[in-house]
Amino acid sequence: MANFRIRQAHADDAPAVVALRSRVYPYLVRGVASTRRMISIPLPREDRATFVAETEGEVVGWVSAYRNLRAAQPDIGQISLLHVHPEHRRRGIGDALLSASAGHLRAVGIRRAAATTTVEALGFAERYGFRPVRELRYARLDLSLMRAGPPVVPEGLRLVPLHDVDERALYEADVAAASDEPGDVAAAPAPFELWRHDVWADDELDRDASTAVMAGSEVVSFALLTRDGDRAWSDMTATVPARRRRGLARLAKAASLRHAAAGGVRAAYTGNDESNAAMVAVNAGLGYRVVATQVSGMAAL
Repeated sequence: MANFRIRQAHADDAPAVVALRSRVYPYLVRGVASTRRMISIPLPREDRATFVAETEGEVVGWVSAYRNLRAAQPDIGQISLLHVHPEHRRRGIGDALLSASAGHLRAVGIRRAAATTTVEALGFAERYGFRPVRELRYARLDLSLMRAGPPVVPEGLRLVPLHDVDERALYEADVAAASDEPGDVAAAPAPFELWRHDVWADDELDRDASTAVMAGSEVVSFALLTRDGDRAWSDMTATVPARRRRGLARLAKAASLRHAAAGGVRAAYTGNDESNAAMVAVNAGLGYRVVATQVSGMAAL
């Protein structure tokens, strides 16, 4: 008989979920406030469900499953961050969490889903039909070692902290920049309501450190940082297509990291598709060092 149970997550689980994630994925950054909001205030059309595995009152596993509203194809799902505490593995908890998340997606009409897994857990994912699509690299930067001198801003442009940027201007730049972002499936422009919920309204978005490069009232490049204590996550760094290959992404990201360091952040983390050579080069040039690899894949449910 299993000595664990799978149940839907509650807002009060957020501290335990964050502690578990930090143990399993120390290179991912999402704090209690953002996790609580994800559990308790999901976007209605996303059909999100969050599950925890519990044993003797302790949260030892987690998974989230939802409809991918950014996919160009209809009814594509995402099974996100399935993980189990190292001391509670090989007891069927991962299987049970995957069953719960896949069952939820099937119940809302989804028949294909993407998921990411560590290289070590790839065999587990493949047993359930997931097939690798792309490789993701996660990197860490000790901000005391960042390699970036004073900013040199091209004529006609200016660096602006996010708290002085109009949300619609940032949304339009994000949509334009994300049009060719690598992914598991072809992407469609994010609806404004989804973007605002996921990006602009994030409790942990650091509006002082996050930086936009602006030409007049237009955002042409930007670097968004979310923060949890003395750690930060590069949520998105991008440049609109017409302004690429001019060093603007590096300019924005370096500025955001300098502001973060001045505000007490000690370590910054980021993730990149291995095929995104431009951003991989930007991060390497700033001093990021790869700390983990994951594999993203798709499966029929």
